[in-house]
Amino acid sequence: MEHWAYSFQILGNKLSVNLDTLFTMWFAMICLIVFAFIATRNLSLIPSKLQAVCEKIMGFFWGTMDTMMPPNNRGHVPLVASLFLFILFANLMGQLPLRIIHLKTGELASPTNDINMTAAMAVIVLIYYVGAGIIKKGPKFFLHDFSFVSIVMALVELLEMVTRPLSLAIRLFANIFAGEILVSIALAASAYFAPLPVMLFEILVAFIQATVFMMLTIAYVGSATGDEH
Repeated sequence: MEHWAYSFQILGNKLSVNLDTLFTMWFAMICLIVFAFIATRNLSLIPSKLQAVCEKIMGFFWGTMDTMMPPNNRGHVPLVASLFLFILFANLMGQLPLRIIHLKTGELASPTNDINMTAAMAVIVLIYYVGAGIIKKGPKFFLHDFSFVSIVMALVELLEMVTRPLSLAIRLFANIFAGEILVSIALAASAYFAPLPVMLFEILVAFIQATVFMMLTIAYVGSATGDEH
């Protein structure tokens, strides 16, 4: 799928930005920021309906962290919750009728149908869990000792660190991109009836992919910060 690309040069190097992805990404972030601002106003011991819903959402994240990681690791909830909510909202944007807004090239769709977007989030996860591991374990995060076995294991773990964000990025991108292609094919076949079941299925996929990304992030952070046995 062609994107609305804008090219510019920095220090003699040509760079490109997909403006359609940039717009939808910022739209998703602004919606979440506004929702968070409204939800955190006038908090009370007797919660309103909105506060009760938000507490249920945060309870889901806390419960998931407590299940998948050792105790006292709720400090990672902000990253996990932000990733899940952003990815979920970004995935669902592909089912909104934003394509009626005609662009020069490309279209306004889910920002997660751009491999650059999913790769950027995967790199953020990589940097986060490597940083968390270094803070928790120090140099032993990479190398326990200078034995031959430890050096080989360190090289294998470095290779795994490269493949982890790659798998995160490709999995999310491929599922969302394929889903939007299916919706487009259904629209071409029958604009009134055929797209509906595909769109309903893609809503389920949006939740599943956001959950998978979140679960894998928790697993990576847990493995980086967990105690060795």
